[in-house]
Amino acid sequence: MPPYLRQPLAALCLLCLSGAALAQSGEEEFRAYEDALARGAQQADLWQAGWTTVYAGSLAFSAWQASEASDDEERFDGRVGVVKSALALGGMLLDRQPHPVAYRALQAGEASDIEGARRLLRSVAEEERRRRSWQARLGSLAVNTAAGLVIGVGDGRPDDGALNFATGMLVSELQLRTQPGQAMAAVNRFQPAAVSFGDVHLKGEVAWLVGPNQLGVALRY
Repeated sequence: MPPYLRQPLAALCLLCLSGAALAQSGEEEFRAYEDALARGAQQADLWQAGWTTVYAGSLAFSAWQASEASDDEERFDGRVGVVKSALALGGMLLDRQPHPVAYRALQAGEASDIEGARRLLRSVAEEERRRRSWQARLGSLAVNTAAGLVIGVGDGRPDDGALNFATGMLVSELQLRTQPGQAMAAVNRFQPAAVSFGDVHLKGEVAWLVGPNQLGVALRY
């Protein structure tokens, strides 16, 4: 082979190998995102069914207690429980987890390339973060506070009111913490990155940081 052809040919081979490596890396990243959404959709369905059953059972029990309990205080607590359980059950039915819809969109080809998959996963991760933030606890705080005051002040039983408030907040916290979190974990994976400033070339890794109280980008080099 003539010497003047060797350098361009070597550069072309290196470029082809680099392109193949990037394509393989993109395929692996896409599969990782697809797997995260699949597991998230499965967990979301279980979470939805489980907590819907819990609140439906609580509603049925509270309704029975409100009408059939022999004690006036228990019947009063039952009426308060009916309102709390009905609100919680309505929230479960109206506010669905985003994972099943996102996974179906990915399977349908609505995000066929790696950039589309990244955007889809980041949107789901942001929704996961929102559902775990302190703002997501304001609704349950308001409902449980009102219920505790109705029992503690309205019915003159402060100890029972405090217990009702604490129990309600504990259940609400368990509901929040058992939600799917696969998208946040997948988005937070570090990916190779290269940055150039003139003649200075830096290689490292970059990752989105999505958590209950944070949203940003992390660099590692």
